[in-house]
Amino acid sequence: MADYPPTDADKGTNTQGSNAHEFTVSEISGALKRAVEDQFGYVRVRAELSGVKRAASGHLYFSLKDDKAVMDGICWRGSAARLTFNPEDGLEVVCSGKLTTYPGRSKYQMVVDRMEPAGAGALMALLEERKKKLSAEGLFDSARKKALPYIPKVIGVVTSPTGAVIRDILHRLQDRFPRQVVVWPVIVQGEGAADKIAAAIRGFNALDGTGSTPRPDLLIVARGGGSIEDLWAFNEEIVVRAAAESDIPLISAVGHETDTTLIDYASDLRAPTPTGAAEMAVPVREDLSYTIADLGRRLAGLRQTIVRERVDRVQALARALPKPKDLLGLASQRFDELADRLPRGLMNVSQQKTIQFNKVAGGLSVSRLKQTVVFRQSQLDATGKRIAPAYARKLETLSNRLVASGRMLGSLSYERVLERGFALVEDADGRPVSMAADLAVGEHLQVRFADGKTAVEVLAEGGVSGQGPQEKTTSNKQAPKKQAQKNPTGPKKAKPAKNDPSNDRQGSLL
Repeated sequence: MADYPPTDADKGTNTQGSNAHEFTVSEISGALKRAVEDQFGYVRVRAELSGVKRAASGHLYFSLKDDKAVMDGICWRGSAARLTFNPEDGLEVVCSGKLTTYPGRSKYQMVVDRMEPAGAGALMALLEERKKKLSAEGLFDSARKKALPYIPKVIGVVTSPTGAVIRDILHRLQDRFPRQVVVWPVIVQGEGAADKIAAAIRGFNALDGTGSTPRPDLLIVARGGGSIEDLWAFNEEIVVRAAAESDIPLISAVGHETDTTLIDYASDLRAPTPTGAAEMAVPVREDLSYTIADLGRRLAGLRQTIVRERVDRVQALARALPKPKDLLGLASQRFDELADRLPRGLMNVSQQKTIQFNKVAGGLSVSRLKQTVVFRQSQLDATGKRIAPAYARKLETLSNRLVASGRMLGSLSYERVLERGFALVEDADGRPVSMAADLAVGEHLQVRFADGKTAVEVLAEGGVSGQGPQEKTTSNKQAPKKQAQKNPTGPKKAKPAKNDPSNDRQGSLL
């Protein structure tokens, strides 16, 4: 029986008798993979890149598309490292490789072994687009460009250490003006070249000159000639931005004179070749020495000319001036004449002053002096007579004011109050006591009268006791006699009467 698919008539409710082969998904995926790889083992595809992504492993993933279809693509790490340009979205390329399938997603894809731009036109279009973008940001403005140092002490070179470029630069510098050269080795094409070139430019700018590596005064970024794909690393945006941000003046020397890259627009100066960059970096030392020597000779000749002209001018001016002997002759003659007249003039002046002195001395006679003294004495006496009454009146006025002030002081003194029968109570420290409530039993007080004071002690509220002899004043002569009559046997306790008027004036103490 032929192995054909069953028809609708053959189908029934029971399908257990069908002999069709049952495939697994893996078997079908493997069969499709082998069929596709056998049929399309090597193909070249022209398409536009889309969704370009570089994985951490180094593999490159992208999509190849045209106006009607899209196909996935992959470029393994080894093949991606050999690419001479950086794949970007929108770039038209020609990919060589084989078709295969990816069973994990039931997709077919192309494994690319080689990729190249689809003609120079595609790269040039990409180059122009990037140039417009960076120019719009101002990275190519002439105002950003810096002047090169005339004779740099240290020159930094960013290039491949094994190529002919570094040898040409060193040889040219040795011929013109030997300088210290610091080389930052980089790869100048292929994968990672742009990153390493940009890192070298930024690395030179990061040096501060304090370490073992000196900071360059000038940078040269150089590479030999090649195709546009070979020079593409110098068109990358990261390299152009690093060159524009460099604080150190930078010369771009990439390719030959007809080659142009974007770093040429961002650098401070473009050299047609690496050798030309060395010529722009330093002058010719021999020419400089000759120029300096020539300027020295010209300076010496000019100095001699100036001195000669000044001497001739001074001599011409000297001929117009009178002779020194003539000028000094007149002065010497006048000096001699004045020297002869000086003794006679001194004698005349001395005689005149002597005559004037004698006249003054003759007018000062003894009688005139006496008259002058008498006159001055009379003036002095008259002045004294006028001053004496005024002095007496002033003294009397001050005495009256003093007496009045004394009477007022006496009338306001508390002693006058004591003479009218009042007494002043003081505590042990001599402070007046005005309130009975301020006293305590057993406290010692002093009572001041008009003729003296006596010491008392507080016995209880309303009672005091004398504590010592009464002090007498010297102004009252009868006080001792009266005290002896009142206290013939010494001090005794005083008990105030309830109806005593003095009790009201002095409080409960008396």
